[in-house]
Amino acid sequence: MRRNLPARFWFEAITGVIGLVLFILTLFTREWIEELTGWDPDGGNGSLEIGLAVGLLAVSAVSMLAARRDYQRAATT
Repeated sequence: MRRNLPARFWFEAITGVIGLVLFILTLFTREWIEELTGWDPDGGNGSLEIGLAVGLLAVSAVSMLAARRDYQRAATT
């Protein structure tokens, strides 16, 4: 059965996945900002990436919970 999912669901789901991917990337390399941009804001110690990863993980969790709520609402209508 196909559900009519709102655009908000897809935004929340994609945001959650991107946050999770960047968190996992940070677990493997703590210097991905330097590798992608050449900018070295934390002197190469990875503290900026750790802070971003924690923030992105929080955003990912909230986005995924919101997407789940929208999915369940679509299922009941």
